[in-house]
Amino acid sequence: MSLKRPYKLGPLTLPSNVFSAPLAGCSDWPFRKMIAKYSPGLIYCEMVKMEAMIHGNPQTSQLLEYEPSMHPIGAQICGSSPEMAEVCATMIEDLGFDTIDLNCGCPVDKITKDGSGSGMLKNPDLIGEVLSRMVAAVDIPVTVKIRAGWGSDSIVGPEVTRIAEQAGAVAICVHGRTRSQAYKGPANWDYIRDCKQAANHIQVIGNGDILDGLSAEKIFAHTGCDAILLARGNMGKPWLTDDIYRHLSGEPPLIRTAIDSRDAFLEHLEHILSYRDARKAVFDLRRVGCWFLRNIKGARTLRHTITRSKSALEIRQMINDYPWHECEVTKAQSGGIVERTVNSPLEI
Repeated sequence: MSLKRPYKLGPLTLPSNVFSAPLAGCSDWPFRKMIAKYSPGLIYCEMVKMEAMIHGNPQTSQLLEYEPSMHPIGAQICGSSPEMAEVCATMIEDLGFDTIDLNCGCPVDKITKDGSGSGMLKNPDLIGEVLSRMVAAVDIPVTVKIRAGWGSDSIVGPEVTRIAEQAGAVAICVHGRTRSQAYKGPANWDYIRDCKQAANHIQVIGNGDILDGLSAEKIFAHTGCDAILLARGNMGKPWLTDDIYRHLSGEPPLIRTAIDSRDAFLEHLEHILSYRDARKAVFDLRRVGCWFLRNIKGARTLRHTITRSKSALEIRQMINDYPWHECEVTKAQSGGIVERTVNSPLEI
């Protein structure tokens, strides 16, 4: 199983089976505006908490803002209450989202302390109950995103796959790390493969260490997964989806230059300025600047200057004035093939 265009997710027909993940603190409106240019199969908004959504928290409402060009678009909710999940699912459907996902993978302490996020992995039956309520409440496809388990001694991915299937979820996204790993060490794609083998008809989406076309090819081959979810690899590389499309279609890669990164950074800057007030825009630009510049040899001075800047207009001017012709892009950023090693004897 590899690239599919178009791709069926339950009743939905999507452009492809290459999706863009819900990244807390990252996949905001400007980020999704950039990603949408390259036509991924599905784009997710940032995760929202059930309680905040039900209580009408303004910040939560903002996280769910989107425009028509971002379709197909998904929302992801986080919480452990079946009753709240049912209400939130209905709200998400009413907002016009194409699909809704239950987060059972977030490893952050402030999320897991009340049993939400990857804390749900300690109670697989509750995951099934929450999903069942969501499925019964809406007509749009319901999916779930998990980690392999709380720790290496409590791998529950295959069990949760079967439970999610019985609950009526159309897909399960499996991150190839445990909660205790957080984001350290390589993702173990064996966990994803095991979930795929446990599935009867539920679709399995692979997630973890998909950074270029070759790693996309390898995760499909290694796991047999039905689709893939791009996460941190999209940060500073909004064209990653296109790189993967080209590789899996046998097309030659496009060599991404420092000028390409500059132009994308400036475009992202304009989206931020159109969406944020001046003060918040500066903080966003500092963060985004680190994404676009981290793999560019010769941009260290610019990166450090941006992190200290107090004006978005000043940042724009610095980007325009920088000697980009003296910069080089590392192989990892250029669209060239990057090798990946994991602690798995079955790695392809």
